This record gives sequence, structure tokens and C-alpha cells, in this order.
Amino acid sequence: MGYRYKIIVAPFLKVSGMALFPVILVNNKKLLNDAVVINHERIHLKQQAELLVIPFYLLYLVNYLVNLMVYRNHNVAYLNIIFEREAYAHEADMHYIRYRRWYSWCRYFKLKQ
Repeated sequence: MGYRYKIIVAPFLKVSGMALFPVILVNNKKLLNDAVVINHERIHLKQQAELLVIPFYLLYLVNYLVNLMVYRNHNVAYLNIIFEREAYAHEADMHYIRYRRWYSWCRYFKLKQ
């Protein structure tokens, strides 16, 4: 599959994949062909680009910390980060990147119950 971003295998990662603009890191070679994981990370790259990278990471961290105070659980806090909510909601849609509107992650500001 041809991707616009470089994908690097990083076996030290504790997670399957991670987007660090402008590359995608995956923790094993098998994930190079996992379309869902790669698409999830491509969504994050779009989010990072539209926020000019550094503000993305700051907002991501602040959102996680607020969620951690609200939910008092790492996994729930992580899954409720607005950027993760958008990425998980659309990771299986291989065409999402094409029709995604700018700042689509803003729709996910509302707390999930």
C-alpha cells in the first residue's frame, strides 16, 4: 500500500502504533500492512498538521489529564481524548481522510457518559 507518510518499525513501542509528525511508528513488522492501525495513525497526522503539531500535543496532554481527573482510570481517560475518539470512530473507514473536514475532532469535545 502506498502511504503519503513514512512508516517506521519501532519494536520498543508499548503500543501498536503512534503518529509522531511526520512519521508513523508501529511496534512490529506485521502492522505495516494493518490498514486499520495505519489509518488510525493517519487521522492523527491530519489532526497534528491542522494544529501545527506542538499545539496538538499540548491539547492532547491537557485533554488526557482532565479526563484522568474525571474518570480516574487511565484506559477510560485515554479512550475519551477527543483526538482518539475521532480516530477510533473512523479508523475502519479507509476513505475518511479524503472527505474529513478540518477540525473534525472538535465534535468530540462533549464528555461521553
